[in-house]
Amino acid sequence: MGDRRPAGLLGLAGPGALVGDTELLRRALQVWASPGERVAVSAAPGTASGPPSGPARLLFAGEVGRARVVLLHDGLRAVRYSEPLRETSGAPALDFARTDAADAVSAAALVVGRAGGRVRYLTAPWVREVSAGDLLAPGAPDRALVRDASGVTAPLRGAARGRGCSTWPVLAVRDAEGGRRLLTDLGELTPARLTFGPPDAPADATGPEAGDLWARTACALPGLRAHGVREVNAWAYARQRLPEANGTATWLCTRAETWRGDGVRVSARFQAPGTRTGVPAAVVAEAEDSPACGARTPRVLAGVMWRSRAGQWYALAAGGGPFRSVALSGGVRGEGPGPVLAVRAPEGVRAEPNGVLADGTRVGALR
Repeated sequence: MGDRRPAGLLGLAGPGALVGDTELLRRALQVWASPGERVAVSAAPGTASGPPSGPARLLFAGEVGRARVVLLHDGLRAVRYSEPLRETSGAPALDFARTDAADAVSAAALVVGRAGGRVRYLTAPWVREVSAGDLLAPGAPDRALVRDASGVTAPLRGAARGRGCSTWPVLAVRDAEGGRRLLTDLGELTPARLTFGPPDAPADATGPEAGDLWARTACALPGLRAHGVREVNAWAYARQRLPEANGTATWLCTRAETWRGDGVRVSARFQAPGTRTGVPAAVVAEAEDSPACGARTPRVLAGVMWRSRAGQWYALAAGGGPFRSVALSGGVRGEGPGPVLAVRAPEGVRAEPNGVLADGTRVGALR
């Protein structure tokens, strides 16, 4: 009989009840080639929205909610075509996301549908198990998430878009190796992977320490929406015993890598002791396209002004990595061995951290 699929498709047909609907597939390819004014087109930053350069692979075709959806891949991009089941319900939509250099984890799921504040994913054939977790409830067990025969999950609640942040749902996937990987929806076709630990050896965000850290970092994720983020790593790079027996603070670094390579976002954060879960650590420094807190430069340095319970102000600084000493200059001066420093300071003063690495290299603060 031969292959009856429309020209422009190659490879084995993906799953879905509509993979044999040649008219639907033809419409999807035609809209991709020439969207027209009625089609709502969106693309992740750095993602081309032009036609495929060659035959595309069909990943999925089926009904999802109130739409017919086709997922395609041309080797560099994932593309989702969706049209309402009833023509009077709206216009077709076309969404693009880069997927070049994807590995088994980052290619484990794609957003196949988003409606009513809920997300449905198409999971890859090698995904053995999926469940739903909540970053703000690190001690709670995952909730089983049903998948249909095509690998499409039941709806998963999306992360809050308003000011409140009482929950942050994540998709937990397990592959043949049995590892639990966390993916989160940041408003694009490709979910972002969440990792934990030193940037030169990050691991999947599992275990009590990772759970506690992400519970105090998750509510900062909305700032990464729609930026083409591929992976976010969180690293507790220093613990500092505060003056006047005020407890121990945690210094954090988050680094969001993008699919396109540039536009990387790095933040250094200060978590005061006693801060309740769900309150994100205070941002004390941030930068774009900085190598800090990354695999090539696994170090970071930042400072903050902090007031004790007794009302005394201090200039604090902390470094993550092989710091031999840390110093402060500017309105207040001080230097000490090791990665952390606290110096009594008048209110409103500006202090600039700097440090010396084990090899003698002097480095400045993240900015």
